[in-house]
Amino acid sequence: MSRVSVVIKALNEEANICAAIESALAAVAEVGGEVILADSYSSDRTVELASRYPIRVVQLAHADERCCGAGPQLGFQHSIGEYVYILDGDMQMLPGFLPQALLFLAQHPEVAGVGGRLVELNNDSLEYRERGLRAQSHLFPGEVDRIDGGGLYRRRAIAESGYFSDRNLHSYEEFDLAVRLRSRGWKLWRLPVDVVTHYGHDAPPYQLLMRRWRSRYVCGLGELVRASAGQPQMRLVLRGARELVIYTGVLVWWLALLAAVLWPAAASAKAIAFVLLAIAPFALMLVRKRSLSRAVYSVVSWCFQAAGLVRGIVRPRKPAHQPIASRVLHEPPASPPAKTTTASTKHA
Repeated sequence: MSRVSVVIKALNEEANICAAIESALAAVAEVGGEVILADSYSSDRTVELASRYPIRVVQLAHADERCCGAGPQLGFQHSIGEYVYILDGDMQMLPGFLPQALLFLAQHPEVAGVGGRLVELNNDSLEYRERGLRAQSHLFPGEVDRIDGGGLYRRRAIAESGYFSDRNLHSYEEFDLAVRLRSRGWKLWRLPVDVVTHYGHDAPPYQLLMRRWRSRYVCGLGELVRASAGQPQMRLVLRGARELVIYTGVLVWWLALLAAVLWPAAASAKAIAFVLLAIAPFALMLVRKRSLSRAVYSVVSWCFQAAGLVRGIVRPRKPAHQPIASRVLHEPPASPPAKTTTASTKHA
């Protein structure tokens, strides 16, 4: 069995995939292992470029199964490593992390997965600045409640949790894995080590919100809530996904706006009540953010996420344990057999 399997999940990453693969190959060369590209039915040259490298290239059999949860699980299905690392196609692994992570896991058998610091290169985007501020609580070194941005996991722990990644999730797949592991007594850790670089989307923030609505990325939290309902990890979801409170509050806000229109009062009174209710969240965020653009973006983003929460909760599910239909497009060349020497014995 290979020691480490690095699974690269990708969709239309022809601009980045070569750098991602080369960084992964260099990383596994330090410890021994394999690299697998899990392609979500790319329509560009991602697969063609990846097939030039000594890696396994696998692809979804059906494009309609594309989602953030399907890619990691697809790669896991085709991996054999004792440990599994997940890497996005627009990331590059940095040298030195895997040896330190393996040593830490060997010394701490109660830890299921270990991550490091994600080095975000796109700090100009409003979306990524806001995300970075929100994520500070679980990015500090030490024990964490999730490993965002990729981590190295024990295969044994993943097997105990049922599967690597929920094929139904359009986001929150790493948090889902974390709560399933933690509900079974495993711990997660983040080392004070840079592990990958990432350059996020250059799209303007509101265009990115529309893209995430079309791709169902905003449905991930609702899908996670539905998947966790009645399961041991549900309490950890409610405790860890604090944004649930915000998005539920947005839904209540919408109901209040609707109620204001239906109040049995004079039209002028209803109009005043509606306007005051409508501007209240923006005013509150303006005080907190001290920036009109950040305040408006926060509220608009919440509205997208709240609608996605409802959309995700009502979306039908496929069994998460069920194998994902796939095809193997490229295999690495077979390693040459090891030479054996036969000792001869001389008799006197």
